[in-house]
Amino acid sequence: MKNMLNSTGHSEGPKGKIWLLPSLLTTISLLSGFYSIISAINGHYFNSAVALIVSGIFDGLDGRVARMTNTASHFGMEYDSLCDLVAFGVAPAILAYLWALEDYGRYGWLAAFLYVATTALRLARFNSQGQAGNSSKSFTGLPCPAAAGMIATSVLFCLFFQISGAVRDVLFLGLVYGLSYLMVSNVTYQSFKHAETTGARKFQALVFMVLFIMVLATEPQVTLFVLGFIYVLSGPLGAGYRLLAGLNKNEEEQEDLV
Repeated sequence: MKNMLNSTGHSEGPKGKIWLLPSLLTTISLLSGFYSIISAINGHYFNSAVALIVSGIFDGLDGRVARMTNTASHFGMEYDSLCDLVAFGVAPAILAYLWALEDYGRYGWLAAFLYVATTALRLARFNSQGQAGNSSKSFTGLPCPAAAGMIATSVLFCLFFQISGAVRDVLFLGLVYGLSYLMVSNVTYQSFKHAETTGARKFQALVFMVLFIMVLATEPQVTLFVLGFIYVLSGPLGAGYRLLAGLNKNEEEQEDLV
């Protein structure tokens, strides 16, 4: 059956099917984000952090399933963005506030609000620039699921090593401000939405996945935090490397002219 196109040119999938599977996965992501909020309010910070990670997993699945089943649509993108604001904006902000920022009073909840606001701005820019439906291999600004995952894994890391007190609070305050900035910055991050393996590399990829799961299963609270931290740092480090490479190239060109 041929796909129908709406007035904006986006595919709406087969006639009579209103993107049920991708929308269901998006709804599960929203449910996990809402459960994270409830858990944080009740003081169950471990459950709240895990729920954020689960929400991120389903958020990654909905887009991939939509592409695989050819049911990507403008409705799905808008619904996904609204759910992302709750699951990866409001939920991690509340978790961070109740976990470490509450003692700062007004400065604490303003930091949490800044995180929500920058998440909304990040999603608005993502949609307005047309990145939601393209095949780009990079993102402009830190993706909000990655930022939420960084907050969630930081909570798990602190719980695992029993980090508390002023040290934890200061680190989280800096983390929230740093993530807020990176989400609305022009720093580019690698996208894994369209990662494909072909030919002989499929077997190597399978072996790598098995090893990755083994490493992840050893101490998830530590390995997830390390992986998230590496991804968050990859943007600024990559930007710094490109800047230095550009400066070196300009110096070499000037020397050649001399």
